Amino acid sequence: MSAVLLLPLVAAPSAHATADSQGADLGKAKFTVTNTATNVAARSDRRPVAGGVYDRKVGKTFISWAGQYEDSYVQSYDHRKATWSAPNRVADGDKDAHNYPTMVQAKDGHLLIFRGMHNVELRMSRSPQPHSVDGVWEETLISKNAATYPMPFVTRDGTIYVFYRETSRDLDPSFPTDTRPMLYVMSKDNGKTWKTSTELTGDRFAIGSTSRADNMNEIYIGQLRQEDNGRVRIVYTLAGGGTEGHLHDRYHRNIYYTWFDPRNRHFYSAAGKDLGTQIDDADQETHLKVAETPLTVPNGVKSPDYIQLVGTNFDKPFLLWFMGDPDKGPLRNYMSVWNGRTWETKEVARGLRTREMEPIGPFTWRVYATEDGKPNVQTFLVRFGRTWTPEAVIPTAKPVQRVEVVENFRDPARAIFSGASSQRDVSIADGDISVAGISRR
Repeated sequence: MSAVLLLPLVAAPSAHATADSQGADLGKAKFTVTNTATNVAARSDRRPVAGGVYDRKVGKTFISWAGQYEDSYVQSYDHRKATWSAPNRVADGDKDAHNYPTMVQAKDGHLLIFRGMHNVELRMSRSPQPHSVDGVWEETLISKNAATYPMPFVTRDGTIYVFYRETSRDLDPSFPTDTRPMLYVMSKDNGKTWKTSTELTGDRFAIGSTSRADNMNEIYIGQLRQEDNGRVRIVYTLAGGGTEGHLHDRYHRNIYYTWFDPRNRHFYSAAGKDLGTQIDDADQETHLKVAETPLTVPNGVKSPDYIQLVGTNFDKPFLLWFMGDPDKGPLRNYMSVWNGRTWETKEVARGLRTREMEPIGPFTWRVYATEDGKPNVQTFLVRFGRTWTPEAVIPTAKPVQRVEVVENFRDPARAIFSGASSQRDVSIADGDISVAGISRR
């Protein structure tokens, strides 16, 4: 049975705690930051998934980001020459903050960018040449499936999966507005042809529900993470109208965890329960619930937040997520750890938006976090899925809204920082695009 979250939990260290007060390794990691494009980033709803890739064959890092009107841009870094290319606009974002790019590299070397055109269709842009972002990209409509929030990954054998959220009412008006399950598409020929999860499994959706009493039938995946062993770890929360009636995204509720096996397309619980090819409400409530949160909007913050993070230690998952504070205090940051029998949740910090994390050793993960309205990216270390300590502060000239660790990164192009725009309207694009890495000097 899942642990129930009761607020408040435990005394939490300050987000501003010093190394001396916390006994941390503050300053051991020396970061270097490079602005690759200035005053170009618009507000984006992008999740920490598939921001860029390192291509060993040509010694280049390729990154993607959302510019003015949410148009998709790409750049490349030549590690031999230590130079960045100019931004290349590859696709139209249709003036919607949901229509951000996500990037993977197909087995044939071509770069692929996916955009879920908000509640309408799933589109793909393909680079004209393998191992390069230069030139005019080819545009492909994968399907008119009311798609939003694409989350792509490529398996070891080159199979491409793209998870996305469906807005069911746009396909069938009989569905309430807060019915929005997760599905996926799959390609085995480098993105030339695609099959939907329904075609592959016969299931109406991959993760979702249609008849909860609280109307929380929307799935918001915060992050999916593919591991070297092929497993895809997934953390998500619910959204919907609540007990007052149907309404899109009025509330968020609860934290859930599952993992997906691309070989048989089955989902599993942390305890190893095989849930088959579809997760329904009974599955998630019985086997996948990590923490239970109330139907409230504490301090005006949708809680849990849209972004949640997933990692593992000793093959046991742990999650990072955050909520608003009911007493109008700073954000409350939580870590949930699977101990082999149940989930344990504790508060680890205050005032942070945890943006992304990466493994940096067999037992240690680095967390990237920001504070609202302030420049700089703070890093923290999670050891053994248990301890939380400050590490370093990465300086940026302006506030940062998104962080994505580059797949198979090579320093100094380790993590992409998308600068926060001064306005919500995507016609305003004045955030910086920066890349951070560990300095070896």
